[in-house]
Amino acid sequence: MKIKPLGDRVLVKIEESEEKTPGGIYIPQTAQEKTQTGIVKAIGDDKDAIKVSVGQKIMYDKYAGTNVKLNGEEHLILKMSDVLAILEE
Repeated sequence: MKIKPLGDRVLVKIEESEEKTPGGIYIPQTAQEKTQTGIVKAIGDDKDAIKVSVGQKIMYDKYAGTNVKLNGEEHLILKMSDVLAILEE
């Protein structure tokens, strides 16, 4: 299945958080913080409002978006206003 966001929305693949701390302690899934970074997989058709492009790593608002399961992986559909930053390495 393929999802094409509409308007100023962005489809983001959620990055999974680390299960182990640098000290070697394993953290159960229920105790992990909700991740706030992801990779843009598709963008909507409002080219004037969207400031990100496919493949960029972004940071988004903690409780933003709608969860979608696509090919067994967690994704989010976000409004552009929920995108906080583009992460560059």
